[in-house]
Amino acid sequence: MSAVGTAGREALARRVDDLLRTVPDFPSPGIQFRDIMPLLADAAAFAEVVAHLAQAAREEHGGIDLVAGMEARGFLLAAPVATTLGAGLVPVRKSGKLPGPVEQVSYALEYGEASVEVQPFTIRPGARVLVIDDVLATGGTAAATVDLLERCGAQVVGLSFLVELSALDGRSLLDGRSVDALLALG
Repeated sequence: MSAVGTAGREALARRVDDLLRTVPDFPSPGIQFRDIMPLLADAAAFAEVVAHLAQAAREEHGGIDLVAGMEARGFLLAAPVATTLGAGLVPVRKSGKLPGPVEQVSYALEYGEASVEVQPFTIRPGARVLVIDDVLATGGTAAATVDLLERCGAQVVGLSFLVELSALDGRSLLDGRSVDALLALG
């Protein structure tokens, strides 16, 4: 962690924590929603987060061909990180949002089922892909995204999150994967 630095990372994590807004009972009762919009509205903090995510990816994974952003807030982080890395961007969308052909993976939720999809022709076989999202919660969407990208021939080299909700143990669905979260919350 040479250029990123432990002290700098900890200071940035504190700054991110200060800018996050917790919205109780959204989108449903019992959920503590982590709103990143105040962070995105702070130009200096947003730029610092993007620079950190890109530098951490370079140091941990070397060359990245594509950055996959998970719908929807993941797009907001993945696009500038991809540009900073000189990589392409692949949006991982909810079902029905992309014109075909698409590759799709369905996964279980506590209250039903969901699907994610990509346009497979945007992923060169063997492409080194970094997956980015704002929050790692239960891990279902992230695990489905990894499965989807690998079905398309990608090599997922790592997953990067702004915030990890550790109590939800989403990391367990990503066992054996390189997972990084700037800020861990209980």
